Amino acid sequence: MKFLPFVLALFGFMASGQNFVSKTENYPTFPACETVLKSEKETCFKEQLKSFILSNYQEPAVISSENYTGLATVIFEVDTEGEFQVLYVNSEYKVLNEELERVFKALPEISPATYNGAPTYVQFRMPLQIPLTESSFQKEAIQKEKPLESYQSEYENIQTKKFTYPQYNSGLNIPLSHELYNRFIPHMDKIGTNAHTASKPYSYTEIKPYYNLEERNQDLFYDKESWFGRKFFNENTVQIQGENYWFTFDIGADLQVGRDFEGEITTYNNTRAGILQAGLGKKFNVYTVIYESQGKFAGYFNDLAIDRGRANTSQVSIPGRGIGEPYRDGFDYPVVEGYLSYDLADFMNIQFGRGKNFIGDGYRSLFLSDTPSPHAYFKLKTNFWKFEYTNIWSSLRNPNTTTEGGAFLTKYMATHYLSYNVTKRLNIGLFESVLIESEPNRGFDWNLLNPVLFYNMVEYSTGSRSGTSLIGLSYKYKWTDRINSYGQLIIDEFSVDEVRAGNKSWTNKFGFQMGVKYANAFNVNNLFFQLEYNQVRPYTYSHNTLTVHYTNDNQPLAHLWGANFREFLFITRYKKDRFYGHAKFIFGERGFETNADNNPFYGTDLLGDERLRIADEGITIGQGNRANSYYGEFEAGFIVNPTTNLKAYISLIHRKLDVSQNTALNSDRTTTWLNLGFRTDIFNWYYDY
Repeated sequence: MKFLPFVLALFGFMASGQNFVSKTENYPTFPACETVLKSEKETCFKEQLKSFILSNYQEPAVISSENYTGLATVIFEVDTEGEFQVLYVNSEYKVLNEELERVFKALPEISPATYNGAPTYVQFRMPLQIPLTESSFQKEAIQKEKPLESYQSEYENIQTKKFTYPQYNSGLNIPLSHELYNRFIPHMDKIGTNAHTASKPYSYTEIKPYYNLEERNQDLFYDKESWFGRKFFNENTVQIQGENYWFTFDIGADLQVGRDFEGEITTYNNTRAGILQAGLGKKFNVYTVIYESQGKFAGYFNDLAIDRGRANTSQVSIPGRGIGEPYRDGFDYPVVEGYLSYDLADFMNIQFGRGKNFIGDGYRSLFLSDTPSPHAYFKLKTNFWKFEYTNIWSSLRNPNTTTEGGAFLTKYMATHYLSYNVTKRLNIGLFESVLIESEPNRGFDWNLLNPVLFYNMVEYSTGSRSGTSLIGLSYKYKWTDRINSYGQLIIDEFSVDEVRAGNKSWTNKFGFQMGVKYANAFNVNNLFFQLEYNQVRPYTYSHNTLTVHYTNDNQPLAHLWGANFREFLFITRYKKDRFYGHAKFIFGERGFETNADNNPFYGTDLLGDERLRIADEGITIGQGNRANSYYGEFEAGFIVNPTTNLKAYISLIHRKLDVSQNTALNSDRTTTWLNLGFRTDIFNWYYDY
């Protein structure tokens, strides 16, 4: 009985769209109100609503313990399906907001309001004086503001709502960013979760059972009243949400200025971007981003862009971004990415677009990485029981080979990855990738579309088609909720007899990865450590058909060093509120080619011809122009806007390459690169070449 005055006062609300004139056919109707007179529908609706909340509402203890007095506001809607939709809840207590929202979301589906026989929606505003007493409820305070028929217009059934950040509940991809992913992957790696963590990017719905990204981001929001303050520090630039649609638009940037002390050159990057996200209904989503960029980087990075450029032209290939042109003393390189996403069912999603994918649990991937430039793809991702099956069909480019019309020659790749959670601790994965060239006389080989794992590998290993195949095995084992180990084995070619003979045959083309992660290290929240070892033998990923190397835009599809290397890396990350930082140390032994035409071919450059190999036996890692490499990177930054992942940062890179022989391709080099940046962090920049 002590809650009765509260409940009676709770319904001192004002209805928007409730001045129902004679043309209105029906008010939103609870089942108990079906038989009452039309003139009594409104009163019955309110009484039923009161009764429901009386039975379900539980007042938060903080209201009475702090003797709180104030105002709470609830705006809700009964939509065309008769469902209650909470549009806005506001009070000074988060627990009160959550309780009011919980009660309204629990309301049953009822008959919607109608106008001229057609279902329509009605919005209601409910101001609540806290604490509520019987005297605070005044029936006269209910004001009829807008007639129902005013909703029927040229824009019928289209309504702008308060933005509720629906992207966090959509099938859109979470942009690939190591710092961002490191926030929630430790939650997915706990023992007993059925999460599959190798196939990236994840969708927002995939991580929702393990990590509430929306809530964590909004906890960082500043209390800004000005439009500029909200847009710059908290929200998307444009946010619009309607009855069955939503979209956001953001102005992105990647503005950097720095100094390469080795070459005594000033570096910069000037990227302007437009980012669009949208949802139509609950299953269909759209994402696109357009970049316009000019940049000049540290000397070794500029040289790499030129070396990987289109042969016999001035075009360059910016690592991770794509084909560009010289611009003043730097490069101009436009990039477009985007995709369409549709949930065929709760367990299946399809995507078609242009972008990047990553398969693996490590910092590197020996299967498929996000280090090359974006490319066209079609992806089918299926999740059932303890399995997740990812199928990706990609269209890749060879800039060095063109058609008669001058277009880059296209090659096609089918990638299959099956992930299986064997136990609560152990996950294993099977990988296959088949790559074929596009021939004018043959066209696209439709056999490539077969989604059956290892089917295409058998087909293309017969030699009857011009193609190459890779297979792989991966694992992850959760030792504790904070420590897990992982690894990959990639096989291009492998001969057991040759291994037994111990002659180090060139045909044993394989690589492997081993790593361990430690989250919330030493009981420090958001402190993360990672150790990883990668090794790939010479000639792995290469081929004797120059059009089916494992590359896109002359950039490796897996490890960015190509082949013929071993590498050890250590990474630590830390985040506190909006501040973050990381340190990265990489030590490697590498073997480089000795001349530009790759003759003889030592098995490092994936664009080389394995028929020009140095020998059939005695092949070892580091052959060719052997080099020791060291890379250190420190970055500290501030998350300016958690919704768009806009960051301000400072970074310091120290890179040292010590080669056996100084050549035109590679020489002893020590680089120290200081950089200041302001960046919308929606893709990974890799400088650790």
